[in-house]
Amino acid sequence: MAEPLKAADLIRDEARRAPDGPGVYRMYGEDGTCLYVGKARSLKKRVTQYAQGRFHTQRIGLMVSLTRSMEFVSTKTETEALLLESNFIKKLKPRFNVVLRDDKSFAELMIRRDHAAPQVRKHRGAHTIKGDYFGPFASTWAVNRTLTTLQKAFLLRTCSDSVYEGRTRPCMLHQIKRCSAPCVGLIDLEAYGALVDEAEAFLSGKSRTIINRLAGEMQAASDDLDFETAARLRDRIRALSTISMENSVSAEGLAEADVFAVHAEGGQACVQVFFYRSGQNWGGRAYFPRVDRTDDEAMILSAFLGQFYEDKPVPRLILANAVPTEKALLEEAFSLKAKLNDARRVASIERPQRGDKKALVDHALTNAREALGRRLAESSAQGKILDAVVEAFGLEGRPERIEIYDNSHVQGTNAVGAMVVAGPEGFQKSQYRKFNIRGEDLTPGDDFGMMTEVMRRRFGRLVKDEEAGEEVVRPDLVLIDGGLGQLGAVREVMAELGLEDIALVGVAKGPDRDAGMERFFIPGREPFMLPMKSPALYYLQRLRDEAHRFAIGAHRKRRAMDIKKNPLDEIEGVGPGRKKALLHAFGSARGVSRASVADLIKIDGVSQALAERIHAHFRPGG
Repeated sequence: MAEPLKAADLIRDEARRAPDGPGVYRMYGEDGTCLYVGKARSLKKRVTQYAQGRFHTQRIGLMVSLTRSMEFVSTKTETEALLLESNFIKKLKPRFNVVLRDDKSFAELMIRRDHAAPQVRKHRGAHTIKGDYFGPFASTWAVNRTLTTLQKAFLLRTCSDSVYEGRTRPCMLHQIKRCSAPCVGLIDLEAYGALVDEAEAFLSGKSRTIINRLAGEMQAASDDLDFETAARLRDRIRALSTISMENSVSAEGLAEADVFAVHAEGGQACVQVFFYRSGQNWGGRAYFPRVDRTDDEAMILSAFLGQFYEDKPVPRLILANAVPTEKALLEEAFSLKAKLNDARRVASIERPQRGDKKALVDHALTNAREALGRRLAESSAQGKILDAVVEAFGLEGRPERIEIYDNSHVQGTNAVGAMVVAGPEGFQKSQYRKFNIRGEDLTPGDDFGMMTEVMRRRFGRLVKDEEAGEEVVRPDLVLIDGGLGQLGAVREVMAELGLEDIALVGVAKGPDRDAGMERFFIPGREPFMLPMKSPALYYLQRLRDEAHRFAIGAHRKRRAMDIKKNPLDEIEGVGPGRKKALLHAFGSARGVSRASVADLIKIDGVSQALAERIHAHFRPGG
């Protein structure tokens, strides 16, 4: 009982100093990690409740017992406190809060308006460019499909401004009837602007009006025996009709809404969200926030919504299968955040009881139940697989974090090391890391040396962060793509850094790189193989293949960047402007390399000294 009393005394002391007004409080544990973030109308009253042990569940009691310090931030209103609380929770991910995980940004479509020929393209992040934004789209597939439709139906350009300015003849997209080629004047800017306005109208929900108008134009062209024009209009109508039918929803008057459904079971929860804009379904995504068994669906939804919209635009209407515990406060906070001063645009949260809107929520709830069911089934199977890995490698317990390493290069060039991370819930892609091999003393193709460099950089940083008192997560198991040689190199690094307690396993490919014939190397044991039908073997193959895929991708990206490099980039004094002028005059870097000093001086912006420097660059020792 000593620890709870100690914590209660500390919290009573904090309560005496807490402000008697709205704000946010943070509770910290022994090691300085944040345990909980909360808000209150009166910080003093809320903290006093903790000290008195009022309304404590077993989980809250444990949280209080672990608390060693608190911090307070005062705000003008409870609404501002709610917004600040959501911000802190997303950043700190406290142990005892409902935490939204895997909160990736959503893609949008943007029609740029800062160019004479507006460009349509995908966009993520803040709206810093002048233009019209449409979204969010829940998946890359959804936004790509819509972008392709816009190309087919409205023939808008997607190329960058530099490509647009440099065109002298139509590109391939014009040849396949996906661009009207304003870059070379095949359509005048006024007519192109009309296409842009049509695209904006389509994305704003006026698809039927546009389709009807195009149908009238097609009939008129057909009546005039202009069958080529009629065929082009027919193709545009088909593209618009297809996406309109696929995305249309039956909710009358649903111009802008996000639909949420939460389902909790077995100590886990799933929140399914769908985005509806302009009468179209722009996709959905399932989230699995970290929750406690004692959290009900209303509490989960309330915490989830606050974090979800912390960095996203808020729609006019939010539909849900449960009423959040702080519905009125959330509505006020969302309206404040979105600066919806017009009363007609106040954000509202509704739980529909009947009609089309309820059907949308029920559809989302069905998806949430099915997604959570699959996750629970996968978690059970994953646990059995990890138990098999524990038995195969003689580990002390289920590994919570597995790191897999692989290298990729071509004859030693553009060498890249890759780290992939997996855990009980699958691959943790946000934790992936790549290492550009930069050791100058390495022999090209020295896999042992490359692996040594990667390990020294990865675990050297880990040790340094630990010594600095930062929170780090050590892997429970490290898998190395390779045999005894690679494993030996890694063991030396780990011994040098004092990390011999981390389990190491080398995975060597079988003869002819056959899957199922892998040999495993563990310090102190003879090399061994796993049974062909072993679930652990299939799992380890997946881990190795994912590391290989990631390493290959990183290597190809680095090689592609090298290929794109221009020799002119290496010459001091040759910036983008002079580079463009040189390439325009001589056609290519090779043409520049053949030019004389006299020829180079003729280029605008190239002085005698710079011409001599360019000339000498292509003739080292000449």
